[in-house]
Amino acid sequence: MSYRNKTYVAFASENIHLYRLMEAWRENKKIDFDFYDAHDLYVSRDTSKPETIKRNLRQRMSNAKQVVIIGTPEAQSKGSDGTSFLAYEVSVMMELNLPVVIANHDQGKNVDRDFIPSALLDAKYYTMSVAFSPAIIKFALDDYAGTYASSSNEGCYYYKQSVYDRL
Repeated sequence: MSYRNKTYVAFASENIHLYRLMEAWRENKKIDFDFYDAHDLYVSRDTSKPETIKRNLRQRMSNAKQVVIIGTPEAQSKGSDGTSFLAYEVSVMMELNLPVVIANHDQGKNVDRDFIPSALLDAKYYTMSVAFSPAIIKFALDDYAGTYASSSNEGCYYYKQSVYDRL
């Protein structure tokens, strides 16, 4: 029930257009895609100090029940650099033990390690990689995120083609 849970969407700043596309999917009455966006909480201004931004990011994430990372090379790079806001977000999502869906911007349906921040890979954090498409993201938020807490899985997973065919 992705529409009932606050979803935190993490992305590299260069990929904000992909986040805006997800917002457009949500607003489009012809697309069955909805999420309660955690970004609507604790808004920071561009002039905020890094400490303030990080505090607001943590508050947003602590109110979220699931995370979507828009998987791109930029997200992998920034999420792995240890200093960017995205790297901070990755560390907080792991600390909070949130389910993480990696939405591959290139429509790839398999695990693409070039899109996943190294902290998630190194920790063998249980993630689900999907294509950047509303139907499969929604499915993952309902299916994978719904069973994440009770799972003992580790590492990166993806859905078989048959799941995409059903959708």
